[in-house]
Amino acid sequence: MFCESGDQMRFPRRSGVLLHPTSLPGRFGIGDLGEEAYRFVDFLAAAGQSYWQVLPLSPTGYGDSPYQALSAFAGNPLLISPEVLVQAGDLMPEDLAELPAFPTGRVDFGRAMDHKLRLLERAYVRFQAQAPAARRQVFARFCSEQGAWLDDFALFMALKEAHELRPWCEWERDIAAREPAALAHWREVLAPKVVGQMWRQWCFFEQWLALKRYANGRGIRIIGDIPIFVSGDSSDVWANQHLFHFGADLRPTVVSGVPPDYFSATGQLWGHPLYRWEVMAHDGYAWWIARFRMAMTQADVLRIDHFRGFYNYWEVPASEETAVRGRWLYASGADLFRTTTRALGEVAIIAEDLGDFDEASRAGVDALQAEFGYPGMKVLQFGFDGDPANPFLPHNYRRDTVAYTGTHDNDTAVGWYQTTASEAARDYARRYLGCDGSDIAWDLIRLAWASVAHTALTTAQDLLSLGHEARMNTPGTCGVPNWCWRLEPGALHDGIAARLRELTYLYGRLPRLL
Repeated sequence: MFCESGDQMRFPRRSGVLLHPTSLPGRFGIGDLGEEAYRFVDFLAAAGQSYWQVLPLSPTGYGDSPYQALSAFAGNPLLISPEVLVQAGDLMPEDLAELPAFPTGRVDFGRAMDHKLRLLERAYVRFQAQAPAARRQVFARFCSEQGAWLDDFALFMALKEAHELRPWCEWERDIAAREPAALAHWREVLAPKVVGQMWRQWCFFEQWLALKRYANGRGIRIIGDIPIFVSGDSSDVWANQHLFHFGADLRPTVVSGVPPDYFSATGQLWGHPLYRWEVMAHDGYAWWIARFRMAMTQADVLRIDHFRGFYNYWEVPASEETAVRGRWLYASGADLFRTTTRALGEVAIIAEDLGDFDEASRAGVDALQAEFGYPGMKVLQFGFDGDPANPFLPHNYRRDTVAYTGTHDNDTAVGWYQTTASEAARDYARRYLGCDGSDIAWDLIRLAWASVAHTALTTAQDLLSLGHEARMNTPGTCGVPNWCWRLEPGALHDGIAARLRELTYLYGRLPRLL
């Protein structure tokens, strides 16, 4: 148990590592919640870390991006460990005897999905045929307790399969519009498939929450991730169309994005449907409170992606092909977070507050963070433009900051230094760090760990000093190689743990235990 007092309870001086579970090693073509996940927790504990940060754990849709999920509440069934299913009796060892020759350093999502889903279907059939009564009762209780989101999600996924995975807006009009007779008809026709989807969610939550308990028991807190927006082709939107700006054709009239910035000259057209904040306020933000409650079941701390959208957001007409033509509108963030705090108490939230801001917007976002005590993010790679007043340089930080060497949206530290950065930025970084650039990833880790920021985070790629080829995602692009990077087996060895633990000790980030 951590021993802290005062306003440091939520964010004591600590550090951690960002690694999405899909990037773990393993036999099944994609990282999962089995042995390698527990081994990674052990690595974090040996390295003196306090946090494991993940990306959204939701089932992915188009482009395999965790930020374009099929549900904000559900878990990704591709993360279910077949080996844990063997331990539970839902698979037999021989079911895992012959595996495709998956690549070890990347995820081939198509092949991994095909194989994993076949295993899950086989496991579900065996569960239905042979599971003891006690396990059936646990499953039934899960379905009852989670019915508020699970019923719609399971039907949504069964309907997608029945419609060859087409977006819900392309289904028959009656079921796309959720007419009661159509809902009743499809629930009856697809009943076995619906229960199968519920069973996958039960397996995911059983495995993830067991892993989280293990991590918490070793002093590791999970930092989860909430994208501010949800995918248009998701069960959330299909089941709650009244909460979004939709036209009579059941398609969004306006969508999300950001204007041109340092990531993209034409901005980023994300394409999520936008919230009707006034409608959400009318029912006390019930959907958001349920979403936060689920997120806090899965994690101990929440990073909110694109936090500035709770203050103001970029609205783009759905007919546009880029995000250039849009407008800023104000959201109901302060009212939402006051309501959420009353319902759930204080939640440990990290505000992803990056991007280009005019003076008024920066002040508005800062005030929103200050009111609720949500620290912002500083990415070291953004600091080396030659200006000593750059807010991303550590000598300009405040304590209520989360310092990153990089995130999933940045190049790796080595990739940045060797490929992405200008020569002027490399020169300023060498001068600032007092180094020759030959060990740039660990120089940046040391800089983050030494900073006054209460939380310092790095990526597994930077611990391994990997280059541009290990970048997780390039904003504004879609498809391979985004989201595909994986750890090689045994890459995070004891020597790296010892080196990270030494820095963690030197800069006062080792947890003090009672």
